[in-house]
Amino acid sequence: MSEELKKSVQEMLKEETWTRTTISNYTSTNLSELKAIVGRAKDEGCVDEIKEICDEHITHSRDSIAALYISGILGLSRGEMDSSPLEALVDIFAKNLKDGIVESICDAILEEDAANKFALRTKIECIKKSKSGGEEIWGLYERLVNADEDEAAAAKIMAEHYKDDPEKSRDFYRKAIHRYISQKNFAEVEDIWKKLMKIDSDSLDYFKFLQRKIAQSINPTKSAILMQLLYQQCMSDKSKRWDDAIDLIKICLRIDPADKRARDDLATCYRKKYSAKANVESFIQDAGIRQYYRNVFDAISDFEKHIAFTEGNFVYHKTWKVGRIVEVKQADGSSPETLSVNFGRKNGTHDIALKMAVEALQPLSRNHIWVLKATKDPAKLKEKIKNDKAWALRTIITSFGNSCDLKKIKAELVGSLLDAKEWTQWNTQAKRILESAPRFGVNPDNSSEFVVRSRAVGKEEKLNNEFKAQKQFFPRVDTFMKFHEEFGAGSEFFIDMRDYFTGFLNSYAKNSYEEGVSEQVLASYLVVRRVYPDFLRQNAESISFEALFGKIEDPRKMYESLKDSKNTHLREDFLECVKGLPNWVDLYLSLFPVILDKKILQEIIDDGENGRERVQQFARGAFDDYRRFRDTIFFLFSECREDEWFKEIGIQPKKQLIALVNIVSQAYKSIDHKNNSTENKKIINNICKMLFEERGTKENHRDSIYAEFMMGGDEETMAHMYTLVDDIQNLDANYKAKLRGKILEKHPDYKFHASEEKAAAPSGMLVTKKMHDEKIALEEKMRTVDTHAIAKEVAEAKEKGDLKENAEYIAAKEAQHKLGMDLKRLQEEIARAVIFDPTTATASYVSFGTEVTLANNATGSDETYTILGPWESNPEGGVISYMSPFGTKLLDHKVGDNLKFEINEYKYDYTVKSIALAKF
Repeated sequence: MSEELKKSVQEMLKEETWTRTTISNYTSTNLSELKAIVGRAKDEGCVDEIKEICDEHITHSRDSIAALYISGILGLSRGEMDSSPLEALVDIFAKNLKDGIVESICDAILEEDAANKFALRTKIECIKKSKSGGEEIWGLYERLVNADEDEAAAAKIMAEHYKDDPEKSRDFYRKAIHRYISQKNFAEVEDIWKKLMKIDSDSLDYFKFLQRKIAQSINPTKSAILMQLLYQQCMSDKSKRWDDAIDLIKICLRIDPADKRARDDLATCYRKKYSAKANVESFIQDAGIRQYYRNVFDAISDFEKHIAFTEGNFVYHKTWKVGRIVEVKQADGSSPETLSVNFGRKNGTHDIALKMAVEALQPLSRNHIWVLKATKDPAKLKEKIKNDKAWALRTIITSFGNSCDLKKIKAELVGSLLDAKEWTQWNTQAKRILESAPRFGVNPDNSSEFVVRSRAVGKEEKLNNEFKAQKQFFPRVDTFMKFHEEFGAGSEFFIDMRDYFTGFLNSYAKNSYEEGVSEQVLASYLVVRRVYPDFLRQNAESISFEALFGKIEDPRKMYESLKDSKNTHLREDFLECVKGLPNWVDLYLSLFPVILDKKILQEIIDDGENGRERVQQFARGAFDDYRRFRDTIFFLFSECREDEWFKEIGIQPKKQLIALVNIVSQAYKSIDHKNNSTENKKIINNICKMLFEERGTKENHRDSIYAEFMMGGDEETMAHMYTLVDDIQNLDANYKAKLRGKILEKHPDYKFHASEEKAAAPSGMLVTKKMHDEKIALEEKMRTVDTHAIAKEVAEAKEKGDLKENAEYIAAKEAQHKLGMDLKRLQEEIARAVIFDPTTATASYVSFGTEVTLANNATGSDETYTILGPWESNPEGGVISYMSPFGTKLLDHKVGDNLKFEINEYKYDYTVKSIALAKF
């Protein structure tokens, strides 16, 4: 069928060449015929062949209507970005005033590519010409705004269209102003700024964000001009927003400290805000707000301190802490103006000259956390902080210049209002509030600190602010991908964030001669590939993954440097890109030791017959070189040894186990040399847990992997495998003891090395390591926690009056004495304690660490006891201390021995039935 279609298209193009169909006679019916051909090409699976026929025809006849239409539409259907054939076709009909045909072509384009910017613009122009379309044109404008991130004019048109819907109008104006800023079109930026001021003047944080962007993209001075418009509006508002105006004026002064008008306006705002204070004018003069030779921010600091030093206000002194101004004594001929400050009952009232107060005192607001702690009932304040965490966060953050991190918040609460346990729960909930509540955000200059916003902001703007504040690259990737996941690519915030990553790629393209590719450049490529593939298609010649990869010095290090989170997929995307390279199998195998994922091996195995052999060859080589491939060997053994492809290799189990034991031995040596201790401890722990720990449940118990293999062979194999483990001096002694126990169960007369025979009991008190650790922890708690706690109780009880009649004090002192005696006794026991070495345990006679079963000859029943030390002793549970009278009588006896002894006038008659190593 496709051959018939090809022939039909060729005949049609020839006929068109001979007849030269005139533009004036062309109708929508003709286009419908071409559209039908496109549909058949898709249905019959010959899109590429038909397009190739049309492309060839265009080279000879550039104005062929049929060839241009069919090639262009089929190209779009294949996802190609090049729509030049259709643009040429539209141009032909537009010049001949065939607007109806033009519109039909645009509709056909939009069926294939709903976001085609050329078709949207062209159709809008057709509708505007015909003065028809009604609401349709607004839908097209909106699609154009969403499709073209540079389209500012259409966004502005949409904003004006929605003038009766303030929220929609604001959103479109915001899109427009961002785009005009990027285009450095200050005239349009200023026009939209003024419009936004009328409908959204309360969004000061957003205007500040715009100001920073304008200052960076266009000009700082021009950004100050716009801020001036905003603060003047705040000054003229009926609500008299003096604080907002002052905040905005300070931004202008940071740009130009010599701005005369801004300094005058600042003085006006101060005058109006503090109009109730009689001496405000003199403070303005004394501070030098309008004296242009003085540093304006020094002047502001002086003024704000002076104005705060009025009767009733609070201050802070580094020694006397929080105080309240009780009187302001005016200057006279003999003394300067003086503050009388009451610092509480402990520190009293002090008179401080105003000049000295400016240097020594810090003004505090009435809602400052220090003031609240000094003036409010602690119990009520604690209850408020626990029940209203948002209020507590606002209070503390605003107390410290509206910028505060969690470390500072913790310092203000723990100890004085919350204990450590209460803080843990409080902190978890507070973090959720800081992340989600619309009034909280991050400091644009320090991402670790939080601020309280003047208005609630949406999650979209909140994430953008977090992105801007974050200074580290990979956390920015995480925030950006989180934003993309939630809000997609339609936001102007998204474009700003995305351009941060395209900037890395543009810089790389301009300096591609430089050696090496950084992780930032590669990560930017992967991010842009996921969220903005058009950019890579447009820059395919200068930016390609193959070129980037070719400049990576060490792909394995690069893979590890790509820091993933739950929101990013950098490593996954990196591997997907690598798989697109010609030698991807070699690259996957070289990367596997750092990836350690079965999916990687399976992808290679699935890649034809050779893939399985390549993986097997790789695995065989890994076991031949345990020093280089230790993590790989552990992974293959733990995850793949039951897979058919692995079994086919034929690596003997003994070789596998020996390789793992050698890895453990090598890791311990590396630790001794202080080389990568953390990683070495990790591999030791993982291998030992897998090899030496018993498996299954009580009902379905299995020996450890190593013990099962060791005991499954002949005695020579058993001895060899045990010796390998025994030679690792630092290995956990319990593992060795368990293996020895297994050997003695099967070979009771087996002789270990002399060093393994039971030595004479050491002086001191034998204890297990587990109990020793518990006693050490108890001693530390008694010494560092309990002692201080009971000392506090004694002190509190002591303050309650006559000590002779004070029952609480007497009880507290007795408890303190008892604790002291208990602690002393425990410390003496710890000093005598000797940790039992399980490698010296033997089941050949009764000793510490054995479980002995005795036949009671008097009753005919069996009794089982575990022999441990005084700390572990639990007679009711069958655990006997080797130092007890009963335990001492059992020591050193072997199976079959008859024991007769008397303790406390009670006679015992036992026969030793069995001895085994105890589990402890």
